[in-house]
Amino acid sequence: MADPGVRISAREAIALVCDAFTEHELGEVPPAGDGPLGWEGYGAARDRAARHTGSAESVVYGEASCGGVPCVVLSFEFGFLGGSLGERTGDRLEAAYALARELRRPLVSLIATGGSRMQEGMVALGQLQRVARASVLLREAGVGHLAVLRDPTTGGGWATLGAGADVVLALPGAQVGFAGSRVRPPGADPAAYTAEGQLAAGQVDDVVPEHALRDTVAFWAGALGGGDTAPAAAPVPRALGAEVRLPRSGMDAVEAARDPRRPRAAAYLDDYFTRREPLRGDRCGGDDPGMLCGVGLHRGRPVAYAAQAGTATRPAGYRTAARVVELAGRIGLPVLTLVDTPGAANDAEAERAGAGAAIAGLFGAIAAARTPVTSLLIGEGGSGGALALAAPGRTWATPDSYFSVIAPEWAAAILKRDPSRVAHTADQLRLRPQDLAELGVVRGIVGPAPH
Repeated sequence: MADPGVRISAREAIALVCDAFTEHELGEVPPAGDGPLGWEGYGAARDRAARHTGSAESVVYGEASCGGVPCVVLSFEFGFLGGSLGERTGDRLEAAYALARELRRPLVSLIATGGSRMQEGMVALGQLQRVARASVLLREAGVGHLAVLRDPTTGGGWATLGAGADVVLALPGAQVGFAGSRVRPPGADPAAYTAEGQLAAGQVDDVVPEHALRDTVAFWAGALGGGDTAPAAAPVPRALGAEVRLPRSGMDAVEAARDPRRPRAAAYLDDYFTRREPLRGDRCGGDDPGMLCGVGLHRGRPVAYAAQAGTATRPAGYRTAARVVELAGRIGLPVLTLVDTPGAANDAEAERAGAGAAIAGLFGAIAAARTPVTSLLIGEGGSGGALALAAPGRTWATPDSYFSVIAPEWAAAILKRDPSRVAHTADQLRLRPQDLAELGVVRGIVGPAPH
């Protein structure tokens, strides 16, 4: 393990996460003189960097194995002009993406860069467009991309390779942000430019300590590279909890679903998966802790999941779930969703954050899913905020759950009924699990009834 505060080299970073690595070379010759701008001393600086690092450029790439999974790995050499992106860097990045696409192996990017190389001006900045195009081609080919953010990851390297990856991990304390340390506004909160700050802002999936990085990269390499073009649907989870009897009345169902002792999403996920890793954040500045998303191993097979944790779902939660469903479709993983919310968050902040558009986006992602989605209603099914996460025709229910167009209390209020008639209204709504099965809203009930 590297000492704290010491930046490891590109090849040391590769050794940290890979079982084996075969480096590829383009055979390029560094440009003569001082580059496209004629920047005085640039050629000499490149020569010194090459002698110091043993690399002809700021990126090393090649074929690798991570946890036994064949991958393509690219790693930035920060010692080469701050890991900056120049034209020759762009050549190597493009070659790495193309190699991953050709071999149909997941791409693992180990990033440490200060941004675009100013000694090459707009020629250097234009490399971001090349990376963006290579990223699009990789996605279209259904090949997954994992980024690991080292210290620092700033500028165009963050805004393309890092933020554009399917799964984004970061090392603790790493500087992460579009603005480098010397170009930030005076008085800017330094925490916003860290791995932890980006995690809180929904831009990073997880912050992983260095000692756990090898194992975590191996997990994601397997998940991103082990999909199928036509995967079998994820099996329906079993019902948890001591109570397995069906509710007698509508209010019985509502009260059972609202019982604080009832098993929640985390318990279901722990029962279903032998291991799971998180996918967090909507990539728009938000993270909803009430929507648990990620990929887990069920009977040795990777399954993507999105699970409501019993709270009112916020716009960031819907956008994160949609991101997971879309990713699963591209890399060929089945999806499991767990429905459990009193409804979508409806406060002013949620409206300003685009609640309607976020819910619509998840409805669309489920409707357009390219791999099978299995849904289980495990608690409250509050209106469209819950239905957005349910797969049409592939939703089951537990005995201690309900699904309703509206909460019975609100229905009674809208109908101007006396509060004493809430229970009757609940019965009229036919929201019990057995009602839902009879109406065809769910395919069956897990637990006491066959499914």
